[in-house]
Amino acid sequence: MISLDRISETGTAILNRVYARRSRRKSAAKGFVYQPEPRTIGTFARGRQLMAGNLLFAGYLIEGADKSLWDVEAPNWSFDAETHGFGWLDDLAAVGDHNARQCAQRWLWDWIDRYGDGRGPGWTPDLAGRRLIRWINHALFLLRGQEREKSQAFYRALSAQTWFLSQRWQGAAPGLPRFEALTGLIYAGLALQGMEELADPAVRELARECATRIDDQGGLPTRNPEELLEVFTLLVWASAALSEAGRSTPPGHQGAIQRIAPTLRTLRHADGGLARFHGGGRGLEGRLDHALAASHVIDRHSDGLSMGFARLSGGRTSLVIDAAPPPAARASYNAHASTLAFELTSGRRPLIVNCGAGGSFGIEWRRAGRATPSHSTLCLDGFSSARLGASPRGTNHEPLVQLPQTVPIQITRISDGLKFEGGHDGYVASYGLTHARSLELTLDGRGMVGEDMLLALDDAAKRRFDTRLDAGTLKGIAFDIRFHLHPEVDATLDLGGAAVSMALKSGEIWIFRHDGTGDLALEPSVYLEKGRLKPRATKQVVLSGRAMEYATRIRWSLAKAQDTAVAIRDLNRDDPEAYDE
Repeated sequence: MISLDRISETGTAILNRVYARRSRRKSAAKGFVYQPEPRTIGTFARGRQLMAGNLLFAGYLIEGADKSLWDVEAPNWSFDAETHGFGWLDDLAAVGDHNARQCAQRWLWDWIDRYGDGRGPGWTPDLAGRRLIRWINHALFLLRGQEREKSQAFYRALSAQTWFLSQRWQGAAPGLPRFEALTGLIYAGLALQGMEELADPAVRELARECATRIDDQGGLPTRNPEELLEVFTLLVWASAALSEAGRSTPPGHQGAIQRIAPTLRTLRHADGGLARFHGGGRGLEGRLDHALAASHVIDRHSDGLSMGFARLSGGRTSLVIDAAPPPAARASYNAHASTLAFELTSGRRPLIVNCGAGGSFGIEWRRAGRATPSHSTLCLDGFSSARLGASPRGTNHEPLVQLPQTVPIQITRISDGLKFEGGHDGYVASYGLTHARSLELTLDGRGMVGEDMLLALDDAAKRRFDTRLDAGTLKGIAFDIRFHLHPEVDATLDLGGAAVSMALKSGEIWIFRHDGTGDLALEPSVYLEKGRLKPRATKQVVLSGRAMEYATRIRWSLAKAQDTAVAIRDLNRDDPEAYDE
């Protein structure tokens, strides 16, 4: 039986092709009403690599020094999406010299020749919106020195894509793809002569999407911090474009900006990067700070949840905790079983992390990254706190099922810091055990105390636990508490295996200890990072034990034993280029 999702995707693809072909009949715009200031941020080093023919997209590196970008055979759809979205144009513009401009111009007009008539994989609403924003942002960079014939082809392609978006923005999936489509349409409608009438409907629809998709906590249903940043950035860009055109931003649109900004501040670590949860990465370097500054919103959330995450901070240390049930249904297609997992950053150095999203390394890495053992939390008997469900037929979507339903949390001030307490019932149905976790962070950020508990809370849970215990011949139910370390952390077992010392490149040394009720080990792990060719090797601290009773608890601590030397200015993160690995 063919799934409704598959039917919907097929119908959407057919309509996209029909309107893409019809778009080529549209006359060219005559020019720009005004020239928007470029707001997208590129990377100089990546631009230089592209000019050298090192084409790194979606985790694949292809040598193409003597080829057009469009002569390269794409290994998968993600590769196509990155190339046809023209995000690479930001990187070439960051280089900005004559050779970079020639490379950008050659690839752009080659795209127009091959795909400008409505052909190819780039004619989807989200990619068209993303592409239009880049073309308009960098129009001066692209048009400099070009003959009239090429300029006309450029404006004709802009008009065709703008009309296509006006007809097909509804075909973009709710969430980030639809925000990209509508923002691109607003950009083009405001900037291109003769397209002004297309902007007004898009402005209204974007405000409606903000009211529908952005909740009271300033979050998205997917609970993906990086996706929230991308949406926020688009909303800020659209608001700025409206202001430059002499228009006001609708209340629904402006209200979403005001709700999202404090949430992103909650999700930002001390080093400026985002917490990596539910398929999201750290975010492009500089994008978060740039978007927050451009929004002119300075509010912060008080203690509590932001998009289901809790934050504790003290001194130079930040702690972000996944403190809500995972996304469900369609919103869970990229979600992780990470309830009560946390990340910890000291200054500009990540210490405790989650493994991250592995989608760019293939389906198996993607599944592994979504599992509970890939997060810094407790895993019971090797099983995740939420399971991967079956994909609807004909799709690659794997929703989360058997989710934790109840995740009570409390954040309180204590004498020397802040305390987080939370629990989840993700293991109750299968084992009768509730996982409870408390985390205390001192005000100076130099120390943290944690306690993990497995509790059978009522008679039904106790009977289920006893059944599991009997099935295992009373050997207990194994559990592991994992603390994945960032690859730049140098960790060694210390004190005869009773502690782990962790040295950061800043010179700081942190010590991990436990109460002796479990077994401590230092094991291999991986750090899954977008834009790299392969997973990075790292380590994880693992506390193991067995639940034999209705209440099992294990305490542990992290303490800073040595600070960064005063003379050392720890300003850089020593982040080598991915293709140097």
